[in-house]
Amino acid sequence: MAKLWDKGYAVDAVIERFTVANDWELDRFLVAADAAASMAHARMLGSIGILTAEEERQLVDGLKRIVDLSEKGDFPLSREHEDCHTAIEAYLTETCGDAGKKIHTGRSRNDQVQTALRVWMRSALLAIVEAAGSLTAAVTAFARKYADIPMPGRTHMQIAMPSSIGLWAGAYAEELEDETGHLLAIVRLIDQSPLGSAASYGVPLPLDREMTASLLGFSKVQNNVLYANNSRGKFEAIIADGLDYISLTLSKAAQDLILYSMPEFGYFSLPKELCTGSSIMPQKKNPDVLELVRSRSAQVSASAYQIKSIIRSLPSGYNRDFQDTKSPFITAVLTAYQCIEVMRICFDALQVYPERLREGFIPEIYATDKAIEAVLAGTSFRDAYRGVGTDLEAVEAGDPDAALKSRRSSGTTGNLRLELVDEQRALHQREASGLRERIDGAVAELTGQRIDFFRPNA
Repeated sequence: MAKLWDKGYAVDAVIERFTVANDWELDRFLVAADAAASMAHARMLGSIGILTAEEERQLVDGLKRIVDLSEKGDFPLSREHEDCHTAIEAYLTETCGDAGKKIHTGRSRNDQVQTALRVWMRSALLAIVEAAGSLTAAVTAFARKYADIPMPGRTHMQIAMPSSIGLWAGAYAEELEDETGHLLAIVRLIDQSPLGSAASYGVPLPLDREMTASLLGFSKVQNNVLYANNSRGKFEAIIADGLDYISLTLSKAAQDLILYSMPEFGYFSLPKELCTGSSIMPQKKNPDVLELVRSRSAQVSASAYQIKSIIRSLPSGYNRDFQDTKSPFITAVLTAYQCIEVMRICFDALQVYPERLREGFIPEIYATDKAIEAVLAGTSFRDAYRGVGTDLEAVEAGDPDAALKSRRSSGTTGNLRLELVDEQRALHQREASGLRERIDGAVAELTGQRIDFFRPNA
């Protein structure tokens, strides 16, 4: 199998295994994206006279076949290919003859892999935004369903003040929606085409970079060809960081659910269908899925840090180190998507035990409310605080429902304003839908079909 850089000699086998690593395995995610980008490149080469009309047709048809084979899992990739780019060019040369040898004109593997990654990451981010919207909808629905169920508020893990399930779940819904908006901002950032930058310095051909960007549905060209190369790894790190924020939120929610599902609390439980058992203890119903969300959020964090560590000290221009950003990047994307999916399933199925939640409303939870009563009667807050704090035995149990309703400021238990989350989610989903329609429409016009570049469960 000839390499794209083949000059008539073979690389030492140990060196080849080390340099190729698992890149060819990771590239199964990128075959369709690379093929679509190559179609745009072929059409552009035809427009500037590098390809004849027949050669352009042959190459586009061949690339469409590659997309079809890839979606069926039938496009072969092996270590000998090094990557999907070599495999695609080899297929085109075999099926299209000399036209296949022309497809690489004017580009480098640098801008080729960046474009394929950019197409894939853009699709992946929009899929994650849509999945996060479904999760937020599930959490908001949960908050609304149990809005008035009292839940002890805690600080330092100790009983603090009256709260509710609505406030607890609504906090996660609002946080997730803000982080979804952050992901959309990242989509807008990365929605620029690096194709035509070649090996960071362009080529002496009249490449129409604006044409290829438009054909692939990018909002613009990434103008400076050296910046296009230098952004490899940087854009991946920005995305991984954005996903890390969502993963951190999901980890905290998972930890809350693990804690509050303990028999000592008994606030919530997962149905048995979402739990696993013990190999020795017959009674066990383990929340493994939540524990793994907690663990795998660390994988996303580690991936983001790994990417930044790899690119931190690289000089300008291409360096082979960039290859090693691909694995942690794909890991971060797939892991974050899976965590979002399973947390939506958990919130949809979460079981609530109101009587156990009410049991947490011991007298001391009303201590601050007692101090506020004294304030309303004319006492300064500091004197009221000291008075209650030095005589906690005098604080009596109150009415949890009345305590929740007494809080009427925006975002409190008596005024959750969950409709604001609904409005924000609808806004974000409309934006994501518009972006997807523009992008998918352009790609469909180019390829003759709608391609789902992000297929996490394939």
